[in-house]
Amino acid sequence: MSIATRTGDSGSTGLMYNRRVSKSHPRVEAYGTVDELNAAIGLARAAGPGTEVTDPLVTIQHDLVVLMGELATAVDDLPRYVGDGFHLVQPAMTEKLDDWVRKIESQSVSFKGWATPGTVPTAAPLDLARTICRRAERRVVALHESGQLENAEIIIYLNRLADLLWLFARWVETKVCADAEARVA
Repeated sequence: MSIATRTGDSGSTGLMYNRRVSKSHPRVEAYGTVDELNAAIGLARAAGPGTEVTDPLVTIQHDLVVLMGELATAVDDLPRYVGDGFHLVQPAMTEKLDDWVRKIESQSVSFKGWATPGTVPTAAPLDLARTICRRAERRVVALHESGQLENAEIIIYLNRLADLLWLFARWVETKVCADAEARVA
């Protein structure tokens, strides 16, 4: 079977359980933006920010697959989705993010005011991922406000993830700058 199925040539795409919707549907826009976020996090990982950041990013990418699956399922199909063994976004996923936030905040991370992305090459992709995460959050909020999303934990998860990505970028900048100063001294 080819990846080119041609089923989307008319401008529609499939959700879970064979529901067809327009490719401009708010649900497609939401999970598509989360897919873009997942790719940006992959770029951040490939930039080599250090295992302290890379290991959590792998876990986050796996969580985003869970989140995308839920977003790609119409509300009416969620009982079937869960019955088929798929998972929904749970508070425990957000709690992992909170743990990483606390860990980073407990370290000597320097930041003053608004951060300017691009200070170091390994932090810039994290800032890109953060901005995509905020867009995904806006798309999910719109879906929720229109009654097409019941699980508000997804909004909380994305909000916390954007905060964490910002902190990861500042942590990487702090570490790289401290390492550079140590080499000069």
